Amino acid sequence: MAGLILALDQGTTSTRALVFDADRRVIASAQQEFPQHYPHPGWVEHDAEDIWRDTLACAKLALERGGLSAAEIAAIGVTNQRETTVLWDRKTGKPLHNAIVWQDRRTAEVCAVLRDAGHEPLVQERTGLLLDPYFSATKLAWLLDTVPGARAAAEAGELAFGTIDTFLLWRLTEGRSHRTDVTNASRTLLYDINRQRWCPDLLALFRIPAAVLPEVCDSASDFGHTDLLGARVAIGGMAGDQQAALVGQSCFAPGQAKITYGTGGFMLLNTGDRAARSRARLLTTIAYRVGGQARYAMEGSIFVAGAAIKWLRDKLGIIVEARQTQEMAARLPDNGGVFMVPAFVGLGAPHWHTEARGMLTGMTFDTGAAHIARAALESVAFQTADLVAAMQADGAGKLAVLRVDGGMAANDWFCQFLADILDIVVERPANLETTALGAALLAGHQSGAWPDALSADPGVEGLVRFAPRMASEERAGLIGGWQTAVRRAISA
Repeated sequence: MAGLILALDQGTTSTRALVFDADRRVIASAQQEFPQHYPHPGWVEHDAEDIWRDTLACAKLALERGGLSAAEIAAIGVTNQRETTVLWDRKTGKPLHNAIVWQDRRTAEVCAVLRDAGHEPLVQERTGLLLDPYFSATKLAWLLDTVPGARAAAEAGELAFGTIDTFLLWRLTEGRSHRTDVTNASRTLLYDINRQRWCPDLLALFRIPAAVLPEVCDSASDFGHTDLLGARVAIGGMAGDQQAALVGQSCFAPGQAKITYGTGGFMLLNTGDRAARSRARLLTTIAYRVGGQARYAMEGSIFVAGAAIKWLRDKLGIIVEARQTQEMAARLPDNGGVFMVPAFVGLGAPHWHTEARGMLTGMTFDTGAAHIARAALESVAFQTADLVAAMQADGAGKLAVLRVDGGMAANDWFCQFLADILDIVVERPANLETTALGAALLAGHQSGAWPDALSADPGVEGLVRFAPRMASEERAGLIGGWQTAVRRAISA
C-alpha cells in the first residue's frame, strides 16, 4: 500500500499513533493514557519513560492492527505537547527528573521577579511570548538549579534539553539526532522568532548553557530515521500540537483560524509572513516553516478545556464518559445562572492571571449535576469568545469562520453553543484527528509521498457547519455573566 504515513501524537494525557493512507484517512490507530503526577499544588509532571514506552508501544500496535509492516511506511511525523520540558543524560539517554508539564506553575515567582525587573519587553520582542511559567525556559532553569550536579554537567556538554518531540526523536534515533522543529523552539522563551535562531541574550537572562540545546530544523525536514519498528523509516515531519492542527486544518492563508480543544484550548490565526504583535497580550508564534520560509500565527491559549470535563469524571464523579455532557447540557432550558471559571491552574490568554483559581458561581438548591456539566462546556466557549475578542481588538477583523477540532469538537451541543456565543460560523471537519494529520502532512511533503500535502484545502465531504442562532440580547447577558464570574475568580 503506497503513501502510508505514521503520525505519532504525544499529548498531555495520552499518546497515540495513527496510520494515514494517501487519501488522508486513518486506517489504523492505537492510544494509551498515562499517569499525571502532582507532587505539590500547581505542579504537574510526567514520567518521560512512560511517554517513551507508550509511544513505541502505540506505534507497533497501530502497525499490527493495520496488518502493516514498517517497510510499508513512507515516513513518520511527530507532534507533541509543546512547552513540556525534559532534561536527560547524553550518554545514557535517561531523564534526570520527571518532565515538567506546560501546565506547571512552580516558576510563577521567578517569572514575576523577571517581569518586575523590566525584562518582559525584551522577551516579547524576541520571542513573541510573555514571561509566564507556561513556557520552557524557567522550567529548564529550575531543573538545572534543583537536580544535584545538573548545571555543571550541562555546562560540560553532558546533558541534552528538549521538549517532548526532541526527547522522542532522540530515543527513536537511538541518540543519533538531537533536533527540534522551529514551532517547538518558538515556545521555549529562548528562540528569536525574527532572526530564526537561539537568542544569546535570552540564554543569558535565563542562565541556560547553549550546550544543552537541540538543532532547530524546518517543520518538514530530515530529522533522521528509526530502526525500532522492524525496518528503517525516515522521520520527516515535526510540529508542536497546535501548529500541527493549523496545518491539519489547511489554514495556510492569512486570516484563517482554528481552535483545538484538548486538555487546553488553543486558537491560532495565520498572519502569513508577518509576525504580528498583540496589544491584547496574545502570543506571536511560528505557525510552520517549510523550505526555509516561516509563516507566523497569533495565538490565544486556554489552559483548561477538556481538562474540565476530565475533572467532572475523575474528581466529581458526575459523568462516566465525556459524551454524557452533551445530553446533560441539552436537557436544560438554560444554564440556571450557573457559571464555571475553570482556573484550576490560573487563567491563560488574554487574562494571564497566574493566581486565579477555579470557581462555580450562581448555584442554588435547584442546581444539579447537569448544571455543572453545562457550565463546564459553556466555560470553554466563553474563554474562546475572550480570545476572539482579543484578536479582533488586535486588528484581525471579524472572523467569518472558525475551524474546530479535538475531542470536545465531537459534541454537537458544544459546537452550536460556541457558534451562538461567537456569532460566527463554526466548521467541524469529518476527521477530528487534525493534529496527527498535520504531522502526517509535513512528513508526507518531506518524503514526497504526498506531493500536494501543503497546498490542498480540506474537502467538504463530512464537513459540519454550525451557524449562530442565538438572539443578541441572550448572548450579551451570558457574556456579561461570564465576565462577572471571571472578575470574582481573579479578585478572590
